[in-house]
Amino acid sequence: MTLPDDKTLLLVDDDKPFLTRLARAMETRGFDVRIADTVADGVAEVTRQAPAFAVVDLRLSDGNGLDVIEVLHARRPEARVVVLTGYGNIATAVTAVKLGAIDYLAKPADADAVYGALLSEKHDRTALPENPMSADRVRWEHIQRVYELCNRNVSETARRLNMHRRTLQRILAKRAPK
Repeated sequence: MTLPDDKTLLLVDDDKPFLTRLARAMETRGFDVRIADTVADGVAEVTRQAPAFAVVDLRLSDGNGLDVIEVLHARRPEARVVVLTGYGNIATAVTAVKLGAIDYLAKPADADAVYGALLSEKHDRTALPENPMSADRVRWEHIQRVYELCNRNVSETARRLNMHRRTLQRILAKRAPK
């Protein structure tokens, strides 16, 4: 896969550590990366200069990432957009594709998966992962994400996950499953 002449890439995600890691990884792959961590910042970046590529998280602190995709495709219909989310469901995937997204990846997605999705041809089929995450690992990743979104507040995380606080504390104290 080779990059086209226009290598501009906009990354929109409110998970700052993930955003920073992905930005660095995509820069090493040849992209000219700009970042935004809110819908408002994402729309402002698109309005300033619509990128050729975008990776957009659906749930952002100030709204829905679909708003960024909609503005981007109004300004640059040929832009290639990949949607990332930790809360995947069929309805949002369909809406994202209708608005012009070319792929929909569940978090945590690595830079190789994002790069492959951005540069894939329309007729390419996504290969099944050779070593998919176990159900225990997916559960653990989800709990960790909600815990971080709750600013590492155990009581709030337990309430949102509808589980007992002590049970959550035991899960958080353990190592990540393989």
